[in-house]
Amino acid sequence: MKQVIVEKQALVSEIKEKIAASTSIVVTDYRGLRVDEVTELRNKLRNEGVEYKVLKNNLVRRACAESGIEGMEDFLKGPTAVAFSADAIAPAKIIFEFLKKHKNLEVKGGLLDGKAMNVEQLDALAKIPSKEILLSQLVGVFVTAMRNFIGAVDVLREKNEESEA
Repeated sequence: MKQVIVEKQALVSEIKEKIAASTSIVVTDYRGLRVDEVTELRNKLRNEGVEYKVLKNNLVRRACAESGIEGMEDFLKGPTAVAFSADAIAPAKIIFEFLKKHKNLEVKGGLLDGKAMNVEQLDALAKIPSKEILLSQLVGVFVTAMRNFIGAVDVLREKNEESEA
């Protein structure tokens, strides 16, 4: 086999592994970004454990086909960079936050748990609060409920004391 074919097969295998290890994938077109802007985006993504790579569309397409993933064909046109992450929300959240200041980045689509998502779905995903915020909100609900319960018990106790006196 030719060396080029062996190298491409190795790259496809590597992309398949990244897809399998990722809960969330965001596909972007990075044209128009300056080097410092791409570096800034990569750093933000890296700090959250997200890998951002420029990949050939054909290789990603082949890796998706071999992984049984459908619906990515429309996203794999033109220059493509892919963000891979085990975190479901982090790549979309970081990229859409980055888009507020840098309009030259274009989100093409992505995957969540192996299902293709369009830009609107990814935007909605990006607006979901982080796990820590959701947990703190849940704790707040429990604390409020307990406070209200304790207040109701205290009112009953006071009524019982008044009726006994």
